[in-house]
Amino acid sequence: MNLIGENLTYKPDNQFHLNNVSFEFKKGNLYTILGRTLSGKTTFLKTIAGLLNPDSGNISFEGKNFSKIPVWERNVAMVYQQFINYPHLNVYENIIFPLKQRKLSEDKIKTDVEEALKTVGLVGFENRKIQELSGGQQQRVALARSLAKKAKILLLDEPLVNLDYKLREQLREEFKRIFSKGLSAEAILIYSTTDPQEVMELNGEVIVLDEGKVLQKGPAKEIFENPKNLKVAEISNDPPMNILKGIKSSDKLNFENISINIPRHFKNLQDQDYYFGIRASEIKLNDNGEEFEIELAEISGSETLLHLKKGDSKVIALIEEVMNFKIHEKVKIKFNENKFYAFNKEEELISSPYGVSNGSNWIIKYISYI
Repeated sequence: MNLIGENLTYKPDNQFHLNNVSFEFKKGNLYTILGRTLSGKTTFLKTIAGLLNPDSGNISFEGKNFSKIPVWERNVAMVYQQFINYPHLNVYENIIFPLKQRKLSEDKIKTDVEEALKTVGLVGFENRKIQELSGGQQQRVALARSLAKKAKILLLDEPLVNLDYKLREQLREEFKRIFSKGLSAEAILIYSTTDPQEVMELNGEVIVLDEGKVLQKGPAKEIFENPKNLKVAEISNDPPMNILKGIKSSDKLNFENISINIPRHFKNLQDQDYYFGIRASEIKLNDNGEEFEIELAEISGSETLLHLKKGDSKVIALIEEVMNFKIHEKVKIKFNENKFYAFNKEEELISSPYGVSNGSNWIIKYISYI
């Protein structure tokens, strides 16, 4: 049986944290909740865990009304943003803590803990104190505790958000391995994040959440290639997709002070006003391009983000190397015209470089990690 939520609404202080949210999660699969800060992701997970009661709607699991099952009886494990471990216990003691509460045999506990330690790569750390571990290792202990519990529902609330850039990169790769090997065919894994890169790398089924409302759901690749509207386009890209208001004429896209050739996939669009979107990675430095002024240059890991301006037109370009620039310096850039998106006045996607899906009626394909 599946985990099913129907019309969940939670509105404390007259502000929606969940707004008529429905979902169906299948066993043996990974699901990602993508949304900006305060979009309702943590509320979503806490509602499933039983830590919050929605104002309306219901949740069922394995055919039972979840709302009538006490928190301590729900077979749910949750990993938080903070490194929540027991500081007075060593690694092994931290992991066995929930197992002892369930009064399992010593042999069963030992087997389950050893399996969890192996899965998260902490074999040999059993006697280490929590304070002796790095942030990434502490988060692995929390994950190992959840895996050892063998919960049927595993919730991860932005587990990498408090780690530095290099450690996040490393743990992303490790999480893919852990989830592919450590997730039971009977378990459901739900992972929340603000980071589109994590969504693409985990590559499961995605729900895009904003102000407590589901904007789009589907496979990660589908969300990336065909964002349903402007909000999804912004949320599912980091940096957010550049949006330029302009006019499509017979042979050009015209923005303020900018004119480029018509993309192949725009040939059948009517000549009128649109919102045009293009990712930062599809804007390149080019001596034959349009001249822009640098407002800000940021170095992020091994990349450089250029915040550029020409008249009232502003874009962000992603340079895949570390480069030094000065504020107000002039640079020339070229847009990859065949990677433009078009959105109508209602901010809905009408043309994509990858071809537009059939609105909200597309078939959702669940990607199994088993």
